Amino acid sequence: MPPRTTSRTQPRRTRGWRTGTLAALTAAAAALALTACSANAGPDSAGLEYDAGAFSSTTFDSCIDPGNREYHGPGDETYLYPAGQRTFEFSGSDAAEMASSTVVSKDDLELTVTGLVTFSLNIECDQLQEFHERLGLKYTAYEDAGWIDLLRDYIGQPLNRALDDATKEYAWRDLYTSADAKAEWEQKVGDLTAAYIDEQGGGEFFCSPVYTGEEECGTPQLTIQQPTPPEEVRNALTLAQEAVEMTTAQEQENERVDKELEAIEALVEVLGPDGYILYQALKDGKVDFLPIPYGSGVNVAPRGGN
Repeated sequence: MPPRTTSRTQPRRTRGWRTGTLAALTAAAAALALTACSANAGPDSAGLEYDAGAFSSTTFDSCIDPGNREYHGPGDETYLYPAGQRTFEFSGSDAAEMASSTVVSKDDLELTVTGLVTFSLNIECDQLQEFHERLGLKYTAYEDAGWIDLLRDYIGQPLNRALDDATKEYAWRDLYTSADAKAEWEQKVGDLTAAYIDEQGGGEFFCSPVYTGEEECGTPQLTIQQPTPPEEVRNALTLAQEAVEMTTAQEQENERVDKELEAIEALVEVLGPDGYILYQALKDGKVDFLPIPYGSGVNVAPRGGN
């Protein structure tokens, strides 16, 4: 007679199945951890994720907001771009993105211009995707060197064009010496730069420095230093200014002398010529005098044997 199946046999098979299932799940989780990837957008960056697996076409998936981490499958592609306030300096210094700009004034004098463009990249998802696919990929702008190259072409070139167009309307001396002319010129350059940047890029890719992605894009902010003429012109202007100051000083001296002569003529008219001479000698301390009681005798002796 075969042995009976005890109640203890079935639980052993159940525990074995559960143990195997748990091991399989753990192995699957470990494999997923090894194959899954993530993209971490810091608070000063924003990104894009594209599905690009081994057996699929490359297609846009989603945007990555600043401060977020996104997980994606193996083979997928992510791109991170600078977000928040950024600057584009044109000064020729080692840290500047572009050299200073040279422009020609209305009266055909070359001027050197330096300054700063402050902006934010448009991180609204549709705009960021368009920026990436139209410009970012071409320049590899998600890398530092590519980002600078893109800025030089899509901010620097429109900026140079705006400076050229605006400066042709002003004489160099007005821009160099007049605060009102300089302020008017700077406003005009800023307006033209914003328009030319949009025209060059074909979209609102560069916004105001306070843009956060939830309001109107706005326009980049431009700060320009005073346009500078060549050194020899500055030196000549300095000499001319010194001559003007010397002339002004001489005119003031002549005016002082004229007033003094008028005062002398008035004294001569009252005191007479001899009286004026005595008055002036007493005033200059060239005559010694000593008060004596009325009616006292006075002995006068020559001074120094004279």
